Amino acid sequence: MSTDPRDVEIVEVGPRDGLQNEAALLGVADKVELIRRAVLAGARRIEATSFVNPRLVPQMADAEAVMAALRAGGFPPGIDAGRVSYIGLVLNRRGLQRALAAGVDEVNMVVAASESFAQRNQGAGIAELLAAGAEILAEARAAGLRTSVVITVAFGCPFEGEVPEDRVLEVARSCLAAGPDELAVGDTIGVGVPAQVRSLVNGIRALPGGAQVPLRAHFHNTRNTGYANALAAVEAGVAVLDASLGGIGGCPFAPAATGNIATEDLIYLLHRSGYRTGLDLEAAAATGTWIAQRLGRQAPALLGRAGGFPAAARA
Repeated sequence: MSTDPRDVEIVEVGPRDGLQNEAALLGVADKVELIRRAVLAGARRIEATSFVNPRLVPQMADAEAVMAALRAGGFPPGIDAGRVSYIGLVLNRRGLQRALAAGVDEVNMVVAASESFAQRNQGAGIAELLAAGAEILAEARAAGLRTSVVITVAFGCPFEGEVPEDRVLEVARSCLAAGPDELAVGDTIGVGVPAQVRSLVNGIRALPGGAQVPLRAHFHNTRNTGYANALAAVEAGVAVLDASLGGIGGCPFAPAATGNIATEDLIYLLHRSGYRTGLDLEAAAATGTWIAQRLGRQAPALLGRAGGFPAAARA
């Protein structure tokens, strides 16, 4: 990853977080086409799927089939598929075993910052998830995979309301002690504001190991603060942001949770603010419109409708 502060990496989460809360169930071919288009737009880290209970999240029931199709290739000449890193989300050791067998490049595990959400999302308390997570990370590293941990509901919980920053920092402290390659904070229900983002990022940086482990941020635009939060995170030194093509997504375990910040809208914001992403705005916007059409609705993203500005510099 670049150390130039003008470079921001966007992790494309549409194939997983974008699709997991949609009523329409897309087939493997559509999911692989979404990923192929994301790669053509410049994405190089993609959360391809999640290895979770298919009864609870039927949208992800075909995780192994998606990975098998991706490993079969099919990218156009000039695209080095070996430089694309496919991320699999896991919630427990069973999910990790499935992810390893499917051939993911990275494992992303989840720990909630509130007890209520931890129980609803993963059926265990925070302490139990942290202990299990340390074992999952160790096993994934032993298998040669890159690892990351995302702290969900880090800015607010749909069941408990405000989540104290001190509690988030304690969870972050434990996560850092487990030695992930990357630590992420997630605004799962889109309640955070820039002041919270800056404070939490600074707090994590002050923890043991917090200045050495790359930070990633994951925002939803439920209350129209997602893009302001993303820019605040980057200005605070976060170099990796999650986003979803078309702005689709949400959490099936969080009532009224709406979509992720849109990849194309985020590209526009960052490029116009002097940052580089390596992604093509027009290709991303076209893909966002395409996936929304496949889902039978209009994309929440705006760049697919408004286009870039100025027209000569959209890409």
